[in-house]
Amino acid sequence: MTTPSSADLDAARLLLTRMGLSRRNACGGRSAGEHLIAALRCLYRHAEDDGLIDPADNPATKVAKPRRLPSTRRAVAHTRLAEINHVAATTGNDPALDSLILRLHTETACRRGGALALRPQDLDPDQCLIFLREKGETVRWQPVSPTLMTHLQHHADQRHAPRDGQLLRYTDGRPITTRRYDHLWTRIGKHLLRVATQQISTHWLRHTTLTWVGRNFGYAVARAYAGHTDHNNDAGTTTTYVRASMEKSLPPRSPLPPVNHTPSPSSQLPQPLRRELCTR
Repeated sequence: MTTPSSADLDAARLLLTRMGLSRRNACGGRSAGEHLIAALRCLYRHAEDDGLIDPADNPATKVAKPRRLPSTRRAVAHTRLAEINHVAATTGNDPALDSLILRLHTETACRRGGALALRPQDLDPDQCLIFLREKGETVRWQPVSPTLMTHLQHHADQRHAPRDGQLLRYTDGRPITTRRYDHLWTRIGKHLLRVATQQISTHWLRHTTLTWVGRNFGYAVARAYAGHTDHNNDAGTTTTYVRASMEKSLPPRSPLPPVNHTPSPSSQLPQPLRRELCTR
């Protein structure tokens, strides 16, 4: 434990950064380096607690952890969301399941883990609430529409989901996994190029819903709707989901010549943007 120096750990971080798996959304291995430093700090913290090393000799605390870059995820425009739902409902081998998945995430802003952990016994049809169990062992009751509640109950009945078992299932009764999400977005990306290009995923629906909630009901409601608690840095986490969209970020008067960068007709644009285009 006392052999590696802070320089040795930093060299290991740089090596792992260069060896990181390269994907289309890769950030040059920053995430791999960040996770390494976090793991080393955890390891050496336990060594301190056990009295194996002196806190002053902890080399992991002397290595800077790479700063996490802002997420490129953002809210999906309502017209784009309608296109995504249309493709999901008209393609694939189980459109009913895929449409239910998208509706569940759009209404509740839950994470994939929360949807996969949902059970028939977690439904409260009288109050239109569902019980979500998500990461960090957080739990909360989330409101849903009567329409979604009806479809969730019907899905559980038709696919013979046990009361204490997973609710979302295939037509043959097998519970779905994260692979269903992967196949769903791959299929949507084949029909909608922008989905594949921007790598839109289920988590974008969470951004979409929380952005809408924040703008219509305020930050406090959006924070509660997201399931963020009063602990750690959850208060700042909520701001990640309620950032201005690209449409809202457009300047009111651009010095550049007017160029239409969107394939949608102006009648389908949000009202502020439509008004701007009409005055140019």
